[in-house]
Amino acid sequence: MDENRQDIYARSSQRRKNRAPLLAQQKQQQGGRFLRSRQRPQKPAAPEELPTDMPEIPAEFLTAEPLPEAIPQVTPEAPAPEAAPEAPALEAAPEAPAPEAVPEPAETELPPKPQAKRPLWRRILTVVGRVLSFLLVTVLLIVIGLYALMYVLAKGPSPTARDIFVRSVRETSAMGFVANLYFSESEIQKITGSGQEPEYIQMDTSLIELPEKDETPQDPNQGPQPDAWGMVDEDGDGIIVEEVRGEGYNGYMMVVLDPSRVIMGSVPEDFGRKGRTVADMVDHFNAVAGTNAGGFYDPGGTGNGSIPDTMVVYEGKVYYEGSGIRNGFAGFDSNHILHVGKFSAAQVRERDIQYGVCFGPVLVVNGQPVDQSALGSGVNPRTAIGQRSDGAVLLLVIDGRQVSSLGATYQDLVDVFLSYGAVNACNLDGGSSTMMWYQGDYINNCASVV
Repeated sequence: MDENRQDIYARSSQRRKNRAPLLAQQKQQQGGRFLRSRQRPQKPAAPEELPTDMPEIPAEFLTAEPLPEAIPQVTPEAPAPEAAPEAPALEAAPEAPAPEAVPEPAETELPPKPQAKRPLWRRILTVVGRVLSFLLVTVLLIVIGLYALMYVLAKGPSPTARDIFVRSVRETSAMGFVANLYFSESEIQKITGSGQEPEYIQMDTSLIELPEKDETPQDPNQGPQPDAWGMVDEDGDGIIVEEVRGEGYNGYMMVVLDPSRVIMGSVPEDFGRKGRTVADMVDHFNAVAGTNAGGFYDPGGTGNGSIPDTMVVYEGKVYYEGSGIRNGFAGFDSNHILHVGKFSAAQVRERDIQYGVCFGPVLVVNGQPVDQSALGSGVNPRTAIGQRSDGAVLLLVIDGRQVSSLGATYQDLVDVFLSYGAVNACNLDGGSSTMMWYQGDYINNCASVV
């Protein structure tokens, strides 16, 4: 009985031993880092002692007869423990690469602290200041450039360029002082010929013969016919306008065939109150065309002066008699003949002049140009008036102070008037006043600068 029990316990112990390597392998696969690479062989376990309190085996299980002696009783030896399988050799972990040298972080600049937003009015002032500074510098450069150019004209090697420059600026109302930047007053008078009175010959009114009006109706099949000077009134309104071109200038010549349609208009009730433009005067007199004529006081140079600076005649009455006649007079008598010259108020009344203004100089008298010494001038915009032998009135404007037209001299005006058959002619106020109105608009370009 005891042997059987021992056998049972031996087999049980053997099973536990057989399972030990398997359990060790499982632990190693599960990360048994505490196992050794080789497992030491285990010593066989001593047989377990039987417990003393085991129950008694019933009698029927006992044999009375002893075991036969032939069968030797061999105490079962515990089988030698099987060698545990070698644990797989752990591969040496690859050497970790040497850590790369970490570059030291570059010193980074801290972002600037945000500035407080400026008020809107300050930003506007900054922009305005920059614009004004740019304009100021631009204007300054232009002024310096113009001064240098004028210096070359005034002090350069050409006496002709010098004379034209001085006379041109002295004829303007706003830029006359420029000549004083380079010359003394005595030098200016010598160049311009100031103080020299031209000798005008007595004009002969008999050279003007007004044709009698032809009441004979014109044959419509013939169309407009050219006059003695080759000019044709295409639209039949009695006014012919032609473009005039010369060396360095261009303008317009207006020929009014009937001189009775022309007056030198003034509005005496406006004297000293308000000035009128050419368009205003045309509208006031219900006219179809017009130009500027006499001079006026214009201290600010704005062109709105309302006081004539010389004698004026309107409807036979003389105004501003004590203001003089400047360099010449031009006016129409009651027979619509143009008188030019230097007349006193008494001579004006004696000649029965109805409309007239003063400015000058006189350009042509009795079909002949005046003395060249009296015609020294600069280059400027011009307005002038003349009359042909048939009574037709010639109104001339020349543009100036522009790239396309610098202006004309007095001699240029003489040449133009003689080419149109003028018997008498006189220069009128020019410059920025030079304007010609026709058929509802200005037809020339105003020289609005100085």
